Amino acid sequence: MNDNKLIAEFMGYEVNHNKCYSPKYNDGTIAPMQFHKSWDWLIPVLIKCMQTGDDTDKWDHLYNVLSELNVDKLYKAVVEFIKEYNI
Repeated sequence: MNDNKLIAEFMGYEVNHNKCYSPKYNDGTIAPMQFHKSWDWLIPVLIKCMQTGDDTDKWDHLYNVLSELNVDKLYKAVVEFIKEYNI
């Protein structure tokens, strides 16, 4: 998944064969990327997004999506945020 790789690189993880260091265990464990389906993987990304820049409109969008408690929607919103951030 290209979007998982995009997120992993945004987080500063090295990606090899669709695997990267697991934020869930934070012990150097290499694991298949699960940003698209795991809150344990996605919430640290959301936190980093919230710490970048000062665009409150983008933050508001992330907060609104987060309030729906839907991991798929939040994943898509985070990917959109990162793509815009990388421009």
